[in-house]
Amino acid sequence: MPLIEARHVTKVFGPRPEQALARLKAGASKDDVLAEYGNTVGLYDVSLSVERGEIFVVMGLSGSGKSTLIRHFNRLIDPTEGEILVDGENILSLSIRELEGFRRRKTGMVFQRFGLFPHRTVLQNVAYGLEVRGEGRSEREKKAAEWVATVGLAGYEDQYPSQLSGGMQQRVGLARALCTDPEILLMDEAFSALDPLIRSQMQDQLIELQARLKKTIVFITHDLDEALRLGDRIAILKDGALSQVGTPAEILLNPADAYVRAFVKDVNRARVLTVDVVMKPPPLRLTDETLEQALAEMQSCGADLGYVINAHGYRGVVTRDALNDAIANDDKPTVEQIAVTTPSIGPEASLAEALPATLASAYPVAVIGSDGGLEGILSADRVGEILTPPEERAAAE
Repeated sequence: MPLIEARHVTKVFGPRPEQALARLKAGASKDDVLAEYGNTVGLYDVSLSVERGEIFVVMGLSGSGKSTLIRHFNRLIDPTEGEILVDGENILSLSIRELEGFRRRKTGMVFQRFGLFPHRTVLQNVAYGLEVRGEGRSEREKKAAEWVATVGLAGYEDQYPSQLSGGMQQRVGLARALCTDPEILLMDEAFSALDPLIRSQMQDQLIELQARLKKTIVFITHDLDEALRLGDRIAILKDGALSQVGTPAEILLNPADAYVRAFVKDVNRARVLTVDVVMKPPPLRLTDETLEQALAEMQSCGADLGYVINAHGYRGVVTRDALNDAIANDDKPTVEQIAVTTPSIGPEASLAEALPATLASAYPVAVIGSDGGLEGILSADRVGEILTPPEERAAAE
């Protein structure tokens, strides 16, 4: 079961939202509703789910509804229509007291403009959520100090926000959100106010922390590069409506509409896509077969080459011609002995990293996992196919 579900969520701001909603359902546009009723459509009929432990990125241009959506997940905003479920519970049914407990226990939030208390020190800012929860001073300061150190600010506990750089202030905001150990971390344009270098460092730190903490993170951004770098899955919003939800590879390789295609057309695919999402299964795996058995397997499946593996993992490539030559030879070597060693690549490598190996090899390179096993193959032709935009491939055909 997903941790978070939005079901047919619509949000209309302004007077007479019900009338505006009726016009939307009748086919009126966002601009029509604004002109006729003075209402702003923040979201319209958005349904999506967020799985436990994933970084789910919501992206879109200004006015697309992404910040409106994230504020529904902790009920800073209530929908005009629809449901928000967290852990299977419709949080719209929570009383004020229950909602306060839900926010303290279940969610943490990191804002674009840091949201720190200027009159509190770093340690006091980080400990604030624990203070609200009622934990004693000694215990909360101990936990806060641990999180200050975790985000790389040990030694700055007694500094005030005005004494810190923007990047350091955002680290304090991240530590404050994590200090209460929430299951869900909501990050609304959390890095967009930072300089590019600091922003990249914060992205690195978030990826590193997530590898250890396995939180469920909903991350809002207008930056596609940031979305592709951070997101396990990405939702793209346009004018309050959902255009597409998918993994970075799905978004890049199979854009759902013209809007998404325009978003991704200038992305450097070689840097973003990894080998594991574009590799193909090997045509044939050969283990302890005799030469004759290996040749018969090749002939039966129409393969011209096979990838040899044994208990120690991948050993090399053998061709049909090499098998025929070996069978004609009285020495009768094993399949492994006539295998040709070829370049290999890890599944997590980017296509940019894999390209030199594919160009240098006469055969598709082997994709080898951390255990030494053969996970797939990748050819130079396959890399070229993936890196060529669909419109260029269509024109060439």
